[in-house]
Amino acid sequence: MTALPEATEVDLTAKVSRLPDGGENTFRLLVRNGSISSESTVPDPGAALTAVERFGEKIFFAVRRTDMICTQQYGGPQVALVTGVLHGRQVHSRFSLTDGCEIARWRAMEPLLGGAASRRGLV
Repeated sequence: MTALPEATEVDLTAKVSRLPDGGENTFRLLVRNGSISSESTVPDPGAALTAVERFGEKIFFAVRRTDMICTQQYGGPQVALVTGVLHGRQVHSRFSLTDGCEIARWRAMEPLLGGAASRRGLV
């Protein structure tokens, strides 16, 4: 288990769906008393926590600007819903691969969403 500052508290669950076939994987990242819990089920809890600490605030709580320009590319039918708590704040965030901006969000949080295989729909 990786030791973290005492103030760190994370309990996030990511449900990753492969549409249209409906296959779903669920991953959990749990940090209690400053340590990654053995109850975490993400493939690499340390990498998931690093991604959450680095990008979580701006990804989970930012409002997407209406003037934001995103490349019109399609990354696949996968959809992920992340719920839980990050440092005392409720998280309810949807991820998809519908355009360049969404693909960038997914890649930033990929360790929490099950790694690169989740983007390819292989998990």
